[in-house]
Parts: sequence; C-alpha cells; structure tokens
Amino acid sequence: MQSSRQTVKLSDTPVKPRRFVFVLMENFTLLSFASALECLRIANRMADAKLYEWVLSGEGGETVTCSAGTEFKLDSDLGELTRDDTVLLCGGINVQKSTTKRLIGWMRREARKGVTMGGLCTATYALAKAGLLDGKRATIHWENQDSFSEEFEEVMLTKSVFVVDGNRMTTAGGTSSIDLMLKLIADDHGEELANAVADQQIYSSIRTDQDTQRLSVPTRIGVRHPKLSQVIQKMESHIEEPISPSILARDVAMSTRQLERLFRRYLNRSPKRYYMELRLKKARNLLMQTDMSVINVALACGFASPSHFSKCYRAHYDTTPYRERGSHAARLSI
Repeated sequence: MQSSRQTVKLSDTPVKPRRFVFVLMENFTLLSFASALECLRIANRMADAKLYEWVLSGEGGETVTCSAGTEFKLDSDLGELTRDDTVLLCGGINVQKSTTKRLIGWMRREARKGVTMGGLCTATYALAKAGLLDGKRATIHWENQDSFSEEFEEVMLTKSVFVVDGNRMTTAGGTSSIDLMLKLIADDHGEELANAVADQQIYSSIRTDQDTQRLSVPTRIGVRHPKLSQVIQKMESHIEEPISPSILARDVAMSTRQLERLFRRYLNRSPKRYYMELRLKKARNLLMQTDMSVINVALACGFASPSHFSKCYRAHYDTTPYRERGSHAARLSI
C-alpha cells in the first residue's frame, strides 16, 4: 500500500540528534516504554531527519523481561553518559526490588554531570530512592501514590499525568508517556511536529501537566451527583484523620440522615461503610508496597489501635494484615 504521508518542514540548519537512554528495569511496563519510543521514531519519520536516537540499557547489559513476559535484548550495561543524554528509566511491577544499589549509585553519578533524567510509570520510585527528586514536583501511577507519599515526604507528589521540574521528568504510566514525549518534541522542534506525531498515533486528546491521571469521582463511581462527589473527594483526602458523617453532611448542606439515604441510594452502603472501605484499600496498598510496620499502616489509615485495624481488615479481606503481607512477600519471591 502506497504511503501518502507528508513530512513536516523544519529548519535547514543541521540538528545534532538528541540521544535517549532507556533504562529498562526488570518487570518494566511495556506500554509506557513503547509509547515513549514510538513518539521518537515517528518524529524522525515525519521530519524526514534523524532528530532522535536511542539505546536500550540495563543492569548486566544483556536481556531484561517486561511485566508481560517478553524478553528484550539490551544494547548496553549501565555505562558512562554525556551531559547531553536524556535518561528515561522504565519501571513496572515490584519496582522496589528492581531499584538496586548499583542502579542507585549509577543514577547519582550520572546526575552529578547534569544529565536530564526521567522516570516512566513506577520508575519515579527509583529516582526518589536515589534522592534525585528531593524538593521537586513529581508524579507516579495512582496505585503507588499512597506508599510513595509515606516513604518520600520530601518529594512534592502531584496527581498530574506527567511532571517536568527542571531536569527531572516523571509520568504516571500508561499512555502518559505519549503526553510527555509530545511536550519534549514540541519544545525541541515546535508544535507542528508534535501534533503530526500525535495524528500518526490517532492520539486526539493531548494532555498537559495540568491534567490529572485518574477519572473524576462521578466517572469512577458511575454516579453524577455533585454533593455525593464532594463528600467522596473529602473522604479520599482525609484518610489518616477521618471526618465524622455529621461533619461531612454539614459541609454539603445536608442532614446526616439525608447523607445516609444518598449513599444507600447510589452506592448501596452507608457513608461509614464506604469510608471504611477507602481506608482499608489504602492500608492494603501500604502493606503490599512498603515496609511500614502494621501499627504505622494502621495509624496512616485512621485506626487508633492495631487490634481494631486487624479486626476491620479481617472482616473485609478475610485475612489479617500480617498474613496479607506474608502471602504477598511469598508470591513475589516465586
């Protein structure tokens, strides 16, 4: 089939290709990596010029397996970079295990040269562990936000799809890699080329760093009721210090009885029950993603005592917090 593509005319001045070093961590997320790489490939094609080049790097320099089980051949081990290189670490599941001492040491050494570094998906964790996000704005996949906030208080965590703060870049995962790369391409070579790359990917809704990564409350719960959405948003932002149903009702100009009826009608549970489920969900994330003690997890989720926490956890998940953590650790070691 004959291609009818049109190239984007850039300046006649020769451009030195910008080199991206993709550091593939074990069990990295394929979608985040492929989305970023395809943007660079398409940019070269649409400009009919070698604007970007890339290499695949990682510990050992031989092969690495993504979370989908596909093995990738690496171009190089973690080696010396130049200041002009751009590093993008690609994370995925069990990022704590793949953030090794050697990787952290390499990141710190290269960062001292002034190298621009970014983390795709959960690789934000690796950047933070190396201390490269201290005092900076960043983002990470919503599933990892609770544990990240507890471990890295010096990082200003946002819910944006991507964040660029100086020479540090982070994304929330998935297709947010596309949004970040389109911004970089626009910064390097103009909006026309970035838009052409988006069109080639049938990507019609380009997001900025002002867009949040999760669906709105009404979309998530399948209910469009403004007062219900306000109450749930307040619940989600006050997990450590829960707010009583009477205060929640008062803040949206309702009686406690009206709030009860609203939750029963749309969510088939009481406000108290819904709030408890939110807190227990956060607790489960912290148990599986951090090394926090069970008592500290309990306190972070608004439980005054470990015994009450354990009782509520068992009633909801049919296991204790200690057993949950133990079985999760056993699965990861297989």
